[in-house]
Amino acid sequence: MKRFLTRWKKYLFYAGFFSLFINLFQLTFPIYMLLIYDKVLSSYSLPTLMVITVIAVAAIVTMGLLDIARSRLLVRMSVLMDKQMSEEVLAGMISKAAFKGEQNKATLRDVMTLRNYLSGSAVFAFFDLPWTPIFIGIIFILHPLLGWVAVAGAIIISVSSVLQNKITRKPLAQASNIASASQELITLGMRNAEAVRGMGMLGALTNRWHHMNDAVIRLQTQASNSAGMLQAFSKGLRTLMQVAIYGVGAWLTLSGKGTPGVMIAASIVMGRGLAPIEQGMGAFKQTAEAVEAYKRLKNHFSTPPSIEPMDLPTPEGAISCEGVTLATGNRYLLQGVQFQLAPGESMGLIGPSAAGKSTLCRLLIGLWPPTAGTVRLDGANVFSWDQEKLGKHIGYLPQDVELFSGTVAENIARLDDIDSEEVVKAAKKAGAHDLILRLPKGYDTQIGQGGATLSGGQRQRVGLARALYRNPKVVILDEPSSNLDDEGEKALLQAFVHLKKSNTTVIVVSHKMSTLTSMDKLLLLRNGRVACFGARQQVLEALSGKIVPAQQSTTQSQVLSGGALKAVRN
Repeated sequence: MKRFLTRWKKYLFYAGFFSLFINLFQLTFPIYMLLIYDKVLSSYSLPTLMVITVIAVAAIVTMGLLDIARSRLLVRMSVLMDKQMSEEVLAGMISKAAFKGEQNKATLRDVMTLRNYLSGSAVFAFFDLPWTPIFIGIIFILHPLLGWVAVAGAIIISVSSVLQNKITRKPLAQASNIASASQELITLGMRNAEAVRGMGMLGALTNRWHHMNDAVIRLQTQASNSAGMLQAFSKGLRTLMQVAIYGVGAWLTLSGKGTPGVMIAASIVMGRGLAPIEQGMGAFKQTAEAVEAYKRLKNHFSTPPSIEPMDLPTPEGAISCEGVTLATGNRYLLQGVQFQLAPGESMGLIGPSAAGKSTLCRLLIGLWPPTAGTVRLDGANVFSWDQEKLGKHIGYLPQDVELFSGTVAENIARLDDIDSEEVVKAAKKAGAHDLILRLPKGYDTQIGQGGATLSGGQRQRVGLARALYRNPKVVILDEPSSNLDDEGEKALLQAFVHLKKSNTTVIVVSHKMSTLTSMDKLLLLRNGRVACFGARQQVLEALSGKIVPAQQSTTQSQVLSGGALKAVRN
């Protein structure tokens, strides 16, 4: 965070510098009133009135211009802050989400909170607050008794504001947490709308939301009632302070210890001196949120920026795992996984559910770092690559295919600038070209959020085309045939033929042997360990306990998570 603050300190310095003159010019009106009552009205001097009026107008105009300059300065700083921080925070959020679904502590909402706070009026109170004791000191100069009245007013306003925030903070925080949970519940319900409606879950979902919403309303009502009482009390006290300062000023005037000008000036200066306290306490919630956002961002940026790795040559596609282990807590997801694939080789990754297949895929493309061991691409640790540069050489189709709002072409092009020739080439390799042309606007068809306008099979084939975009050297497909019909599965097998011809290294996770007929090797995972690895025919022989002719392998071991796996001996 220090490197960002270094860039912004000049903005903060000039904002503070302008605040110095803005607050000095704030004394224009009380001084003007003091001169009116004590000089002009007593001397009936019209020239004096004209001179002090011109000076007052000039001072007020200058103050307004400085206030505009300060505001624009802070707005500019907040915009630059957003531009400089958002990209890194977004990258952190996506990286955390990719790593076992974790959430980054700092979010784009924190950047927005800090930006809005710095560009809003609440922050001005903290530039003006140092002037409160100076203004109170000026009142003491006018008369010590008036100064003590101002001190009492500052204490009363501060105490009442602190009490208000202390009483309301806890219920409002609880209400905010419950409101967030209820919003997540509704979002989840929307994402699973078919299941909710189809299985009669709408009533139960609505009841659960009602309970949460009622709790939010109850807590907010409690906080509002308490805040309303304190605000009414504080408002009465502030009015009482005005009465007190005028009353004391009038008494001093009548007793010959002061003048009407002093009375009026003291009242105005006190109001100006207490304004930052009132403004700061009124924006206490915004300030607290900004401070928490700053802490989270500071924690996020406290990690030293990683040194940008040296560019490596375009990989040939040789992949190896050297004793790869991944543990989370006391549970091992992978243990000592070891294998090698030469450039252009293909491998089927098989095993029962929860064997670690998808986990291994995530390690192979550099999403998750192993607890022990090394994943290598062309001999280099995949984590020595810049992830963005590595991604250009990787084609990945996750088990749950998620597409982005936009056109089919934009999704195949990985949201980058569309190269029409490469997009069509990738679609043809995936066997999705004809399917896409049948859509209402072909490649320009808007697919909606998450590809909502496409069927599961269509999403999977567009996702496969995205994985094959720009001829990646390594292609990893996790259950690519799970939503495909016969036509789609034939297109997938044909895609494997194209990948073989282009010398692409391919790893396919599947429970269907019909999808793995063209694979060179098979790797069987059980409980995170390699149970069997080798040439496809050899692994099938080990699975069945006898020689399995290549042409019979599809029918003999159709679904590897079933009886065939039971034949494996530890």
